[in-house]
Amino acid sequence: MKLPANKEKNQPVPVVKPSSTLEEINQNAAGIDLGSGEHWVCVPTDRADKNVRRFGCFTPDLIAMADWLKECRINTVAMEATGVYWIPVFQILEAKGFEVKLVNAHHVKTVPIYLSSSKN
Repeated sequence: MKLPANKEKNQPVPVVKPSSTLEEINQNAAGIDLGSGEHWVCVPTDRADKNVRRFGCFTPDLIAMADWLKECRINTVAMEATGVYWIPVFQILEAKGFEVKLVNAHHVKTVPIYLSSSKN
């Protein structure tokens, strides 16, 4: 099987610097990567000392997640999940007043990744 051009063995991954001209669409948004045993939540860097946190999957954990997001002044949450793990998170966040977006994992995988290099 032939791999795509930049996936060939021993081929360097291009380093692309993020453009500083990108417009922020929603400054009060957070992202959640959902899993079967834990959920990883990221808020903007100016909202918490540690802007990435891990939460469990039980109801008290999900309520703690929603409370932390409120403390961080978040009003929109984007979630990515490949299974059914999003359902209880969606229900709790929506009940707490968040605008919740469920992102299709296949669409997210096609978004280009901006890599940074310590050499630049």
